[in-house]
Amino acid sequence: MIIELDMSSDTPIYVQLRNQIVKGIGKGEIQSGEKLPTVRQLAADAGVNTMTVNKTYQILKNEGYIRTDRRLGAFVSENINMDAEFRDKLESELELLSAEASITGMNREDFLKLCDEVYSKMKSSPIQISTKITERSNI
Repeated sequence: MIIELDMSSDTPIYVQLRNQIVKGIGKGEIQSGEKLPTVRQLAADAGVNTMTVNKTYQILKNEGYIRTDRRLGAFVSENINMDAEFRDKLESELELLSAEASITGMNREDFLKLCDEVYSKMKSSPIQISTKITERSNI
């Protein structure tokens, strides 16, 4: 899995890292039970502070995407379940995306088709995680 960080984005680096890891899990690029890079390793590869990666891992742990062991490190959780809080968050984000699509003139069928296309990319063939980081530039 390649993680892309946009250092010039308004989105905080820890949020970008979190989102990239969640997408990797969703697409099957990072498997259930798979060990993640150490905080220090990911920070070094990304060129960011260890506290940034630590914050990312804490958020992922609180959300149930990863589990941590002080001796062994961080691993992708084996049972990630949808709870009421997650469902509410998902509904809220979908409502916002739906509103933005509607405001910009996208019709319902095109929106649902796009959702289906994006969702169909999840759980693709597994790829081993790599800590290679690329920086996107806004040129």
